[in-house]
Amino acid sequence: MRRLMALAGALSLAACVTPAPAPGPINPTPPPPSPASGSGVGPASLPGWDQQDHLAAVEAWAEVCHVARDQRYAAACQAARVLPAGHAGAARQFLETWFVVERGDQDGLLTAYFAPEYAARSYRTDAFSAPVLARPLDLVADGNTVQQRLGDGRLVPYPARAEIDETDAAPIAWMRPEDLFFMQIQGSGYLTFEDGRTARAAYAAHNGQTFVGIARPMAERGLLPANGTSGEAIRAWLASHRGDEAAEIMNLNPRYVFFRLEDDDGRGPTGAAGVPLITGRSVAVDPAYWSYGDLIFIDAPQGNLVGADRGYRGLVTALDTGGAIRGAVRADFYVGRGDAAGQQAGRVRHPLRMWRLTPRN
Repeated sequence: MRRLMALAGALSLAACVTPAPAPGPINPTPPPPSPASGSGVGPASLPGWDQQDHLAAVEAWAEVCHVARDQRYAAACQAARVLPAGHAGAARQFLETWFVVERGDQDGLLTAYFAPEYAARSYRTDAFSAPVLARPLDLVADGNTVQQRLGDGRLVPYPARAEIDETDAAPIAWMRPEDLFFMQIQGSGYLTFEDGRTARAAYAAHNGQTFVGIARPMAERGLLPANGTSGEAIRAWLASHRGDEAAEIMNLNPRYVFFRLEDDDGRGPTGAAGVPLITGRSVAVDPAYWSYGDLIFIDAPQGNLVGADRGYRGLVTALDTGGAIRGAVRADFYVGRGDAAGQQAGRVRHPLRMWRLTPRN
């Protein structure tokens, strides 16, 4: 999928870590690797390590570690899955025995994202006037290049948001314009229709245009205060100026996301790594610097957005990516599903340090 993206941080450019589900099937425990001379310091050196929920961290990683592309993780992944159930001491010992830390002294940025839940309609109304579009047949994607195939076979850059909004393509659902805009930033969402039916709008494709955040230009135009560009504030402004004014602002971001409808199975959305995201234990990263399945320790003190009320520190797994997630010290933290998670995500714009936990050689 592509993903989901952060609210405050993504718009402007996108807690304590929660327990995760129990690990999978038990397999024989392999012996730990021998510590490598000069391989680096252990995770006990990380800030706040003693206060971490090591058991929840290991259980969460064990759920998804099989997606790791770095083969050094294979044995550690197997060992994580056979730890004694509910044994916090064994979990901490596992982490301190199997891993060393790659130092993360550089400063970066943490934002957060969530799986939104929105009202939708199967028909257009005055309020539900924005069409949710499926991936067009004329969209041709080759790696990072997205083009439109014309009737004569020529390939040209795919149109920007403003042009797509004016097409007469058949929609798969209808939403409020500001809700669709936010869902396109998130990359997926859960829809509730007029008859009570629910479905997941899953990411299908984007138009290849560069993502442009709208928070900064809104502040520069005096539409919102510079420190008041949270997700809630932006959404409220768009809703209260629905029509040409809101459309002009949303069109500042030329990127457009297409969706497909899937059954709502109650699980978290699927990240770019191909597995469901785990609330409080998953991050989106820049794949130029990180690999899916990487075990990462993040340290993010309280941010400066209005309403920011907590810092974020703990072990997470790289399971996703996003258009606004660029750089070595850049992460988008998955905080869950629904309105409460959305309010939390909109307040996260925190200074960040990141450490990779690498299996000992």
